[in-house]
Amino acid sequence: MEDTNEMKMEFDSYSSNESFARVAVAAFCTRLNPTLEELSDLKTAISEAITNCIIHAYDNQIRKIQIICRIKGQEVEVNIIDHGKGMEDVAKAMEPLYTTRPDLDRSGMGFAFMEAFMDEVQVESTPGEGTCVCMRKKLGCFTHPYA
Repeated sequence: MEDTNEMKMEFDSYSSNESFARVAVAAFCTRLNPTLEELSDLKTAISEAITNCIIHAYDNQIRKIQIICRIKGQEVEVNIIDHGKGMEDVAKAMEPLYTTRPDLDRSGMGFAFMEAFMDEVQVESTPGEGTCVCMRKKLGCFTHPYA
């Protein structure tokens, strides 16, 4: 039997649900015995992806955001899915400092933060249909130097 586990959740795109999402995923991953730094990195990346859904995909309209979280071995994969306006040019959208919402003082660093805090980030998007941000990170692999 493979060492896998999966959870799915769906919630409204209220900004107040961003903290709920990050805590839910962090709680799901606790069986991997992550360090506090690993949990902080994971939660930051999730916050950035959820905020992108709220601000960019849905233009602050209340719609659904889905999270599918899978654990396989010591790796967690988090897919954050919206059914919003999608992106014409994913590569451009992922460039640091690029933003489509300068009117909201958005820094354009969301994807850069996701890439900095996760081991892998992939983005699939179809204009008019939505976006899936897939992030992966190995957790709980830290070995104390004095152990």
